Amino acid sequence: MNGVNALDGLILTRHGESTGNLAYRAVQGTDAEETEIPERDADIPLTDTGRLQAAAFGRWLAELPDDERPTRVVTSPYLRARDTARIALAQTPFGPDEPGGLRIEMDERLRDREQGILEGLTPLGVRRRHPQEAARMRRLGKFYYRPPGGESWTDLALRLRSFYRDLDLSSPGARVLVVAHDAIVVMTRYIVEDLSEQEIMEIEKDPIGNCSVTRWQRHGGTLRPAAFNDCTHLLDADPATP
Repeated sequence: MNGVNALDGLILTRHGESTGNLAYRAVQGTDAEETEIPERDADIPLTDTGRLQAAAFGRWLAELPDDERPTRVVTSPYLRARDTARIALAQTPFGPDEPGGLRIEMDERLRDREQGILEGLTPLGVRRRHPQEAARMRRLGKFYYRPPGGESWTDLALRLRSFYRDLDLSSPGARVLVVAHDAIVVMTRYIVEDLSEQEIMEIEKDPIGNCSVTRWQRHGGTLRPAAFNDCTHLLDADPATP
């Protein structure tokens, strides 16, 4: 039995492109040791492209059949996720500003994985500033390694199991939209599909797209995968795309 047993459907999306995403991309392939993101993780905002992506995701939501639309919306408390949910639902007839619309709830268990002393460092920065931690990570593997002051992937799984168990108990039969972070999308697959360490770490190698769709629908008494990391609805959200 998987970790989500009473929901009728589950849609996950990663927040739209953020200024933090741009900062990480800017230092790739350089000798930078830090990303130099000025905000704390919880306050990193969306870029203009991220807001366009959120609106495109909202238009996708608005086109869902009535029996597939979410009946509950829960988001990470981080700014980039909250704003993604707000912008997306504004494109739908069931957003919080519509009569009888859905309320956007927040749950701290959906926050991004905490990096502890490694926060803001590039892989090169980790190797240079914390060589013992880099060696521990290699020895233990990404799944079980916990940076000082941070979380392992298994720590994330524990808080997510708690979150989904509460959803099962409070909203049986609901169709839930979760707006959060790439690690949340990945570890939800681990929980819902009852995957192994090796399976989920292989999946994690491919980046989760901003405002992509990952989705499960109930068939034969269980939630079954319907889409993973689908970005086709975003083709008109990139300013560089004609």
